[in-house]
Amino acid sequence: MQILDGRKAAQAIKDELKITVAQRVVEGKKNPHLAAILVGNSGASETYVAAKVKACEETGFTSTLIRLEDSISENRLLDKIRDLNHDPDVDGILVQLPLPKHISSKNVINTIDADKDVDGFHPVSVGKMVEGLPTFIPATPYGIMLLLEHYRIDTKGKHAIVLGRSNIVGRPISILLSGQTPRGNCTVTICHSHTKDIKEHCLQGDIIVAAIGIPEFVKADMVKEGAVVIDVGITRIEDASKKSGFRLRGDVDYENVSPKCSWITPVPGGVGPMTIAALMKNTFMSCAENN
Repeated sequence: MQILDGRKAAQAIKDELKITVAQRVVEGKKNPHLAAILVGNSGASETYVAAKVKACEETGFTSTLIRLEDSISENRLLDKIRDLNHDPDVDGILVQLPLPKHISSKNVINTIDADKDVDGFHPVSVGKMVEGLPTFIPATPYGIMLLLEHYRIDTKGKHAIVLGRSNIVGRPISILLSGQTPRGNCTVTICHSHTKDIKEHCLQGDIIVAAIGIPEFVKADMVKEGAVVIDVGITRIEDASKKSGFRLRGDVDYENVSPKCSWITPVPGGVGPMTIAALMKNTFMSCAENN
């Protein structure tokens, strides 16, 4: 069993971006600029946004963090997004999800300029991804593909099982893995809450991407010997013995599944850092294309 170390792979991507950005500065070109909007004060969202701001600092990007009260109206939030759309210095815009219940995530995503949609959720970005055209790919699926590339995981002709069908991870990663790309060309099966005999499907998987949101859902008897297992899940479990008051668990029973795998991602330290690295790459692409 070998570890798909997201921290190391992400650091390699950030180091490369840092060199490229520094060269742009020498040439008199602008730094990539990422603007993030955080609505409310959710602990998890605070952590995620802080990690993104730190990544910007590490790579030489400019970052702007806009904090808004969770009582803000949807119209005011959309107006703030429109302001960023029209700001020529801003290359990428992200609105940290989830949002308060009175705000439509769909309306928010659709309001972001597709040319600044570095989260890759805009319908234009999704449509281009389906067509195999250059575009912003949703950061978590993109990060998974970058992780497979970094460790040179052979995917051609493999059977990939994707657990979960969300628009954020499950559906896009199924499209990417089945695409005609160096880390694609898989036969893909998507399993979800209405799939019968999920265990039998998983046992056929050369690659399993677990993005179902249920802690330790994937057990050892669901994984065949030599499988590549990518755990997207991350859930906070109360644990009084921890200083934070919680521990993190993925969708895979890591302790018992890992001995059967050829490669596996840890939680934390697997897909999470790659998601942020992918966001940085999307932001750089936006900047490079327009400046």
